[in-house]
Amino acid sequence: MDGNGRWATARSLPRTAGHRAAETTVIDTIEAARSAGVEWLSLYAFSTENWSRPSAEVDYLMRLVRRVVRKHAPLLLARGIRCRFLGVTDPRIPAELARDFQDLMTLTADNRGMTLTVAFDHGGRRDIVEAARSLIRDGTPAEAVTEELFAAHLPFPDTPDVDLVIRTSGEQRISNFMLWQVAYAEWVFPRVLWPDFRAPDFLACLHTYRRRDRRFGGVVPRQNGEPR
Repeated sequence: MDGNGRWATARSLPRTAGHRAAETTVIDTIEAARSAGVEWLSLYAFSTENWSRPSAEVDYLMRLVRRVVRKHAPLLLARGIRCRFLGVTDPRIPAELARDFQDLMTLTADNRGMTLTVAFDHGGRRDIVEAARSLIRDGTPAEAVTEELFAAHLPFPDTPDVDLVIRTSGEQRISNFMLWQVAYAEWVFPRVLWPDFRAPDFLACLHTYRRRDRRFGGVVPRQNGEPR
């Protein structure tokens, strides 16, 4: 969800104003995805690398996220959305915020309308390392390790592989996001900054995805009459 800082700078506002404006985008995108029939939606809210930002900005983000979680919990419950938080292991996360995350997961655990995963304090490399450590702790022989077994040791192993990654503001990097799960994802790079991203933008990205030819390394069978 890129572009908050640039959105604010273009308006001669502090970077925190961009983060605050992004709240509307988050809710709009969740509603758009649910209405479009998306069953799994992940939002990359805070990476393991984001801890290197100025402490004042990090502190503001922690307070903002807590307010957003508490404010919108009733809406998420009413919409039948199951909420998960991927990451949340760093001791620098305020204890009250970690409790709010856990409370929201518990509150929405039985929902089945859509699964919303918020990647917070998330790093794809860390997830892979932790999965390897889990296999080692289990005493799994090297020759017994398969892709399926490895994936079962990742956080939330029931999460399907990512089909589509939308990266706003024109940035074209993976940025350590769900590295295992994005192996065959399609990517779309809308230039709109995240605070300006709305439901029509999301639907346009879905339309682009649906027009892609997904072969997963293979060849689509030739139809009768088509050239070789």
